[in-house]
Amino acid sequence: MKHLFAAGLMAASLMTSLPALAQDKLSVMLDWFVNPDHAPLVVAQEKGFFKEAGLEVTLTAPADPNDPPKLVAAGGADLAVSYQPQLILQVAEGLPLVRVGTLVSTPLNSVVVLRDGPVKTLKDLKGRKIGFSIAGFEDALLGAMLEKHGLSLKDVELVNVNFSLSPSLLSGQVDAVVGAFRNFELNQLDIEKHPGRAFYPEEEGVPPYDELILVAHKAKANDPRFKRFLAAVERATLYILNHPEESQAVFVKGRPELNDELNRRAWADTLRRFAHSPAALDAERYTRFAEFLKARGLIEKVAPVDQYAVVVK
Repeated sequence: MKHLFAAGLMAASLMTSLPALAQDKLSVMLDWFVNPDHAPLVVAQEKGFFKEAGLEVTLTAPADPNDPPKLVAAGGADLAVSYQPQLILQVAEGLPLVRVGTLVSTPLNSVVVLRDGPVKTLKDLKGRKIGFSIAGFEDALLGAMLEKHGLSLKDVELVNVNFSLSPSLLSGQVDAVVGAFRNFELNQLDIEKHPGRAFYPEEEGVPPYDELILVAHKAKANDPRFKRFLAAVERATLYILNHPEESQAVFVKGRPELNDELNRRAWADTLRRFAHSPAALDAERYTRFAEFLKARGLIEKVAPVDQYAVVVK
């Protein structure tokens, strides 16, 4: 027993004297300022899951939300948070990008009106003003939703309201907005005592898609760091699902601006939408959505999925 005890002490001494394993650095550009959509990334950071995976991860909010994929394509960051529709459009334009993981696996985008307003169905949008933020995908999405109800984009007036979706609706500048995230704008309107009504694209003729994804430079698709990164994100996602209140406390630690009513509501509404297996890929789903974009005239051809979306090995 004495010999075993001595051997144990020696092993412990050797372990404590070994240098700490070097951490591989990994830079991630967010799509916008930190918000509950990024919870798995923040929790993985705060709980030390990235560190335990041998990674030193930096999460950076962009000055311009259009920049992150372009920065990755130019080699300015390792990963960027982006969106499946934008990825397909950008790859068609020639950007060397590839999807390597998923954060939010359901659409968040929606068409929103005021609940007590005159629009009860999408058909009631005829002749009305609709605010949007991003030209291209959003009007294609809206057009598909309207067609299901016998209307077209010619039957409505599109107004560029930039990112002032809720304010433009509340002020009466527009009768509806497209591009409103159902986990944010609906809560924001409710807090302002003007509840909204949402129409969901996936219920109105638009194929379902992954809202938030992680993209990398195509030449680095199988970077060995990504597999460890995604495993840590999956670990954080499961921790959030198992411990939502504790996770929310971790999420707002050092970020008091995220502990307001809007973000607390958004947190609760976003939890069930996180991808339970961030590395998994449904290639057929990606193909269906690419075919939708082609039918709407946004891309010329449907590329093979493995050219722009992969399962990291």
